[in-house]
Amino acid sequence: MPRIDFGDIFSLVAKVASIRLLLSIVVAFDFEVKQMDVKITFLHGDLEEEIYMKQPEGFAVKGKKELVCKLKKSLYGLKQSPRMWYQKFDTFIWGLGFTRSKADH
Repeated sequence: MPRIDFGDIFSLVAKVASIRLLLSIVVAFDFEVKQMDVKITFLHGDLEEEIYMKQPEGFAVKGKKELVCKLKKSLYGLKQSPRMWYQKFDTFIWGLGFTRSKADH
């Protein structure tokens, strides 16, 4: 049964001013910038609630097509995945001793 926040989507976005500041520091100190895009990042989030899904096409067991799957971990494309991954990442970063900027979380 969908809950109150079922339609909400979490999207972490940095402020343009923060990106400009970071790039200004890179230029001023002649640092090197590298970009990385990890496609399986969201698969590492832990789910807080029970989520069920229909069996994917081609994977359904004959005679048991009406059964559903209970997810144990986050799944790419799941609305909760970005939020769950961010919570795990945030906890890890805080554990390393980093602090959050007051200007741009």
